[in-house]
Amino acid sequence: MLLVASCSSTPDKAAETTPTPPSVKASKAEKAQAQNWRPQRKKQAHAAHKPDLVAPRKASKQDPAPEEITDVWDRIRSGFQISDYETLHADTQQHLRWFIDHPAYVDRVVERARPYLYHIVEEVTKRGMPLEVALLPVVESGFKPHAYSPSHAAGLWQFIPGTGKVYGLDQNWWYDGRRDVVQSTRAALDYLEKLHNDFGDWQLALAAYNCGEGTVGRAIKRNQVAGKPTDFWSLDLPRETSAYVPKLMAVSHMVKFPERYDISLSPVDNKAYIGVVDIGSQIDLAVAAEMAQISEDELHQLNPAFNRWATAPHGPHQLVLPLDKIEGFKLALAELPANKRVQWARHKIRRGESLSVIATNYNTTVAVVKQANNLRNNQIRAGHHLLIPVASGESGRLAAVAEPAQGEGQKQVYTVQSGDTWWDIARQHGLDVQTLADWNQKTAQDTLQPGQQLVLWSQPEQRKSVSYTIKNGDSLWAISRKFNVSVAQVREWNGLSDRAMLQPGQNLRLYLEET
Repeated sequence: MLLVASCSSTPDKAAETTPTPPSVKASKAEKAQAQNWRPQRKKQAHAAHKPDLVAPRKASKQDPAPEEITDVWDRIRSGFQISDYETLHADTQQHLRWFIDHPAYVDRVVERARPYLYHIVEEVTKRGMPLEVALLPVVESGFKPHAYSPSHAAGLWQFIPGTGKVYGLDQNWWYDGRRDVVQSTRAALDYLEKLHNDFGDWQLALAAYNCGEGTVGRAIKRNQVAGKPTDFWSLDLPRETSAYVPKLMAVSHMVKFPERYDISLSPVDNKAYIGVVDIGSQIDLAVAAEMAQISEDELHQLNPAFNRWATAPHGPHQLVLPLDKIEGFKLALAELPANKRVQWARHKIRRGESLSVIATNYNTTVAVVKQANNLRNNQIRAGHHLLIPVASGESGRLAAVAEPAQGEGQKQVYTVQSGDTWWDIARQHGLDVQTLADWNQKTAQDTLQPGQQLVLWSQPEQRKSVSYTIKNGDSLWAISRKFNVSVAQVREWNGLSDRAMLQPGQNLRLYLEET
């Protein structure tokens, strides 16, 4: 489900891939076979190479007893089950070396994980799953809840739309459950449990999460016919999937023995940080933040699933808040009159206006306007009034970049062509999708129509833009070093996921400091 390109079954290997359950893509025959797939293990197949990074040695101290654990990292490493971590496959060593050489990246991921990590560990523990699973968002999204791949995978666990719906993640104008940390974690663990039941092996389940159970099942079948072992390391899988499990094993090894590699994992308290509050009905997020006595930014960090300035009118009517803020929030919510949860504008209908035009002007939808005014159809009359819910704080402003004032950039109009996507247009003009959508008061989920016109602004360049054509043997690391930029920047500029494959002849857009 990650950030990759798509294997076969649901993980549209979007810059990160997402899995597609058998109910979506696998045939009935494949699903039947899945029940009988059990890996034939090759002796020490997954541990054929001693790590040459540092001479392996046993941990210098015993894992702390459960009652002594105060740091979530200690708890995680004490719950590892997939490997003994004293011997490493060569592919795992390669990924481990990358993390060792990029401690700043590790630090950033740790900080991004901090608000969510305890909750994920708790949910994994309740199901008796290996705690390596709690580290999967490192591979999937770098623990970025707003991560979005070109293959339309979203959230910490990188669900594509179809798989998300199969596992109960609503996606609409107001809300995207794939970015809901609580709900997407539940869905991801449901899916992983299903895959483990199918294959009877966690490494195979993880591989199937990346490229789909159909792809893994066919690889197993080929090995069975050839009389070969059917463990993960013996299968001929897509290149990105072949790197996926080793990458998680590398992350887990790093967490298991950080002192070996001079890596410092900033402690994360082994106690709950967030809780879920039932709010009962729609609420303006700025109002909610004020009542919880936290900033709107913090509220959005904990509730990244909401696309708009308010929660969804029809639910889910839940907010994630810091535990120490919940009691005060509940008291304030109980005292807030129902008509103050969302602020309203009284709009006088002008001649020639339609519900669509009015809804766009107020950054809402026709359905919301109709519901608020008990309208059965789209017919309205000039001179009448409509009540429209409006934003009260920062949440109502365009999230990325407002149109530059005249003189700060040149306005352009782009006419949408057949087959165009938001990502295609944004990449063509050196933009990110969110900025392009915001300039046009749209979202990246809105459908583009041929002939539709989009506004773009060319802003003053502080960096010069260059195009680089990928050659055989190139890697993002080598390209970033050549141009003195970071791998993260190259990925961001080109909409690439952590596991996106580079192809010779592919062009990358780079932005370099003027010298």
